[in-house]
Amino acid sequence: MANYTAADIKALREKTGAGMMDVKKALDEADGDVEKAIEAIRIKGLKGAAKREGRSAAEGIVLAEVVDGTAGYLLEINAETDFVAKSDKFVSLAEKVLQTAVANQLDTVEALLEAEVEGRKVSDFVTEEGGAILGEKIVVRRLAKVTGAYVDAYLHKTSKDLPAQVGVLVAVDADTEDAKTAAHDVAVHAAAIVPTYLTRDEVPAETVENERRIAEETAKAENKPERAIPKIVEGRTNAYFKEHVLVDQPFAKDPKQSVAKVLQAAGTQAVAFARFRVGN
Repeated sequence: MANYTAADIKALREKTGAGMMDVKKALDEADGDVEKAIEAIRIKGLKGAAKREGRSAAEGIVLAEVVDGTAGYLLEINAETDFVAKSDKFVSLAEKVLQTAVANQLDTVEALLEAEVEGRKVSDFVTEEGGAILGEKIVVRRLAKVTGAYVDAYLHKTSKDLPAQVGVLVAVDADTEDAKTAAHDVAVHAAAIVPTYLTRDEVPAETVENERRIAEETAKAENKPERAIPKIVEGRTNAYFKEHVLVDQPFAKDPKQSVAKVLQAAGTQAVAFARFRVGN
């Protein structure tokens, strides 16, 4: 019998959207290997197996700040409960940590935790404040910094009762009014559509090869004509890029255009982006 747990089944169902029995069968066939099970589910085209953001019990906040219009900082800090996450004390703590990152021009959590705030290391500050004042474990989870001729920041609340749960930074190579408007529109787009990479060049070669292999195996499983398979593989690989690559994605406000076309029409192009969603 394959070696997997109920937790594995739950996690795989949440990640793929496939049904209980389909997930168990995939895990059995993959001898408990989760990645192979995911591939099997995709190849079989099981209903609901399209990519979606995983669920998480983590609570917290995403904050952003742009300095001089050219450098953007994005920070995620987690708490254990939404009760603490929406409290003024937690939000204040998070803002102090963000300002420490900005003041020191930091771009990694490791460097941020070593920086000083109110006479203490940030790592000590969040531990002591979290435990003594908030009564919960507080985690500085992620920090990103992007730069460009212009950087737009967008924060989105998924619940009116909670602080921002989604944050996006988009940097472009021009600072005209048209470029600024386009950068903001793309930031809003990225909050909703969930890109993983900025351009195709950023997608790891092994990821592309894996997508091509899955596309080929799927086509064969669907009994597609042999001569048609190369074209099908190319089409499905391009579909992967359109799903995961920001500039290739159909623009949310006008799906007939790609994000790249929208930026091009504004006389600019994206040079960097960052996107955080609490717990994902």
